[in-house]
Amino acid sequence: MTREGLSALEQELRRLKSEERPAVIKAIAEAREHGDLSENAEYHAAREKQGFIEGRIAELEDVTSRAEAIDTAHMTGDTVKFGAYVLVADTDTDEETTYRIVGALEANLDEGKISVTSPLARALIGKTIGDVVEVATPGGGKSYEICEVNWS
Repeated sequence: MTREGLSALEQELRRLKSEERPAVIKAIAEAREHGDLSENAEYHAAREKQGFIEGRIAELEDVTSRAEAIDTAHMTGDTVKFGAYVLVADTDTDEETTYRIVGALEANLDEGKISVTSPLARALIGKTIGDVVEVATPGGGKSYEICEVNWS
């Protein structure tokens, strides 16, 4: 994963431990004060939220402890690799889009970050500027031409 991705996960973990966990514990304590727990919707909602938070904390602790961050700041070249920003043009519409190839947990299409395991990223890896790649999509095959490869 990228350094930025690892940093974001570590920040989420700190927030969950320092803010979310104490808040849900307080909510559970307040709900208990309302009496009969079997019919207490606030209590059950807080317990459910606590389960989600604890599960996410465990997942993030596992991932961050095993993660290997790759610093792409010093990478150069025009061959697409992990961490690269790739400007591609749809060969049918000439519409240009920039994607960054990142780890699976960092992927966010709204931010232009695609997982290294995605079909598009797998097609782009190892290619250079000017290459055309074919990608199978649910709507049929798409062709993209690599226009630029950047590292920042």
